Amino acid sequence: MTFSFEDKVVLVTGAAAGLGRSTAEAFAARGAKVVISDINEEVGRGTVKGLGDHAIFVHADVADPQAMQQVVDTVLERFGRLDIAYNNAGVELTPNPLAEQSLEEFDRVIAVNVLGVFNSMHAEIPAMLASGGGVIVNASSGLGLRGIPMQSPYVASKHAVQGLTKSAALEYAAQGIRINAVAIGVIDSPLYKTAVATTPGYKERIWSRQPNGRIGTTDEVADTVMWLASDASSYVVGASITLDGGQAVT
Repeated sequence: MTFSFEDKVVLVTGAAAGLGRSTAEAFAARGAKVVISDINEEVGRGTVKGLGDHAIFVHADVADPQAMQQVVDTVLERFGRLDIAYNNAGVELTPNPLAEQSLEEFDRVIAVNVLGVFNSMHAEIPAMLASGGGVIVNASSGLGLRGIPMQSPYVASKHAVQGLTKSAALEYAAQGIRINAVAIGVIDSPLYKTAVATTPGYKERIWSRQPNGRIGTTDEVADTVMWLASDASSYVVGASITLDGGQAVT
């Protein structure tokens, strides 16, 4: 399926690298005006240079509500509207049993993964209401649908994203804003490549757990986000589309 986002204004958080960058590139290649936001200014500005003349970078920490409001204000000042938002920014953590996780680490994960999504939607929704509607896609995880040892703060944060998505979707569906989530599993991303390079046996262990026998690609994530952002999914509201090769049903 092909998509066109001509004349659409798209905001992608956590887009300096990884899945956010791939999705921002996909939107830009299909005609969108793209605003990428990230805490990493140097990498973010380098990324936006490859997205064409109708792309800008705005530095922001999603955990800061004022910063996210400024991002949306900048979008409106530059392009006059906000049509689509992919709230992708997130952090992971060092695996440990719950009793060995620090409160500081828990707070960090919740601040970015949960408050970051809340802050983003809190700023994006009024902008979309002002122009008659829009689409929001929140990045969750396959671990937002189940549990796994050694990752309790991260798992809790992604379960929270599922709840935020469903509740907000019910609140704004009648006002023309569709809100959905993508529950992403293991993807062949820079983070995955780093883990393979630094952790002996990591690749073999991950692949052995995949029911479909492989991991996902960044293009598959981008395609799913674009489908959710397009009119092709106009009847999809409050859903969580799972991209994990079957992990969630094992």
